[in-house]
Amino acid sequence: MKRAAIACFLFAVSTAPAPAQSPNTLSPEERAAGWTLLFDGTTTAGWRGFQKTVFPAGGWAVEDGTLKCLGQKGGDILTTATFTDFEFAWEWKLSPKGNTGVKYFVDERRGNATGAIGHEYQLIDDEGYDAEPLSAKQKTGGWYDVLPPRTAAAKPIGQWNQSRILVRGTHVEHWLNGTLVAQYETGSAESAAGIAASKFKDVAGYADKIPTPILLQDHSTVAWFRTLKIRPVPVR
Repeated sequence: MKRAAIACFLFAVSTAPAPAQSPNTLSPEERAAGWTLLFDGTTTAGWRGFQKTVFPAGGWAVEDGTLKCLGQKGGDILTTATFTDFEFAWEWKLSPKGNTGVKYFVDERRGNATGAIGHEYQLIDDEGYDAEPLSAKQKTGGWYDVLPPRTAAAKPIGQWNQSRILVRGTHVEHWLNGTLVAQYETGSAESAAGIAASKFKDVAGYADKIPTPILLQDHSTVAWFRTLKIRPVPVR
């Protein structure tokens, strides 16, 4: 092989994109950084129904490496483990007109069979959801009904999105596809004002940061979750 050809070959190899990581796996670098998987891609181990000791008998399924909400009122599901200061990341996609969310700061003494109460990272079909008009505080990536997302960053319905929640001390961040879309301090005046104007204004302790499971909402629409992973973070 001539030198010019060799050089071109080496350049092509060095600039080729790295192969995509398989869903529901961790790289050696992620393991070293303290990440652990919350879903193994094949079982419901580590998950149970809200206010229950076992996983729901219906309404959810493990399908093609995803935790799939079937839209059949199986109820919310949550991790059996709880977390305090953490970074939680996951991939998700929705069906048309889909509506769901990820909740944290969940106290199982609040809520009932129709749903848990906690701070919610909203996931919804911003353009197609038509069960009710959506306010800015009900759009994807926001703190549901309390704080709107700064910008629209979701991919078209049917495509996979990447989201992340960071909880460090009283500071919370919502990330969507690499964009910081919401952040707040749990005890701030901004948070208090948002809560006072929300449906949660009369929920005792709603503003508080508490040790929490990670909860996936069943809002009677079809949604898929995968590569759910978490790591502890130090408080600065």
